Amino acid sequence: MKGDWKLNSDTKQYPHLQPTVENLSQAIFTVNRHAKTAPSPKFLYKLKHDALHKLIKEGKAQKAGLHYSGNPKNSQQQSDVLVKCGNYSFHLPPSKEDFSELPHLGKLDSFVRNPKSSLSLNAAKKLLMSYTGLKELNSPPNEKKQRYQKPVFKKLGESYF
Repeated sequence: MKGDWKLNSDTKQYPHLQPTVENLSQAIFTVNRHAKTAPSPKFLYKLKHDALHKLIKEGKAQKAGLHYSGNPKNSQQQSDVLVKCGNYSFHLPPSKEDFSELPHLGKLDSFVRNPKSSLSLNAAKKLLMSYTGLKELNSPPNEKKQRYQKPVFKKLGESYF
């Protein structure tokens, strides 16, 4: 039968997605990777943030220390909290307590990489949304974009009106 290899639903493709530490860390990795290039990444970063905080609260992830940020915003130097979760590590913005409680690990080692994940964004979002209880508010449908109109060039001295 042709086409049997193509699965439409993430639930068919990933029936084993239980909220285990490994599945959740893969989902966070996938969401974080997509958020970096998404046109509106706010919800994806919120999912990552809430999922990591819940994992830390449950003792399934640990804050390892502080790293200097690779991309400081308005300052010369900025630190991020390094969070270890399963085989993955992530960065979160630090709280005031983190500076006094966590050791500073210095500069981020650019050779340390997270393992690859083949989890789709939809499957990752579904897993994290069910785990955190967050709901994605559907944005209003995009208004129809105005079609491009070629500029009209008049001869020198002619009026545009």
